[in-house]
Amino acid sequence: MSKITLQVEQDDASGRYVASWDAPGGQGGITTQGQDLQDLQANVREAVRCHFEPDQMPREIHLHFVADPVLIPA
Repeated sequence: MSKITLQVEQDDASGRYVASWDAPGGQGGITTQGQDLQDLQANVREAVRCHFEPDQMPREIHLHFVADPVLIPA
């Protein structure tokens, strides 16, 4: 598999970002979350490494935001 695309949504109740991917053929999938975008990115990488064997690892991981995130300057 050369790439996978995870759907990203922001949970209204907690404000956390939730990313999910359904494996083709109903063979499970990946779901992870993060407090912010940086945390989500790290958790997605870790979840993908845990899901795939090293020789099956996708070369690209795409994040598709269902709604564009809005970042507020600190």
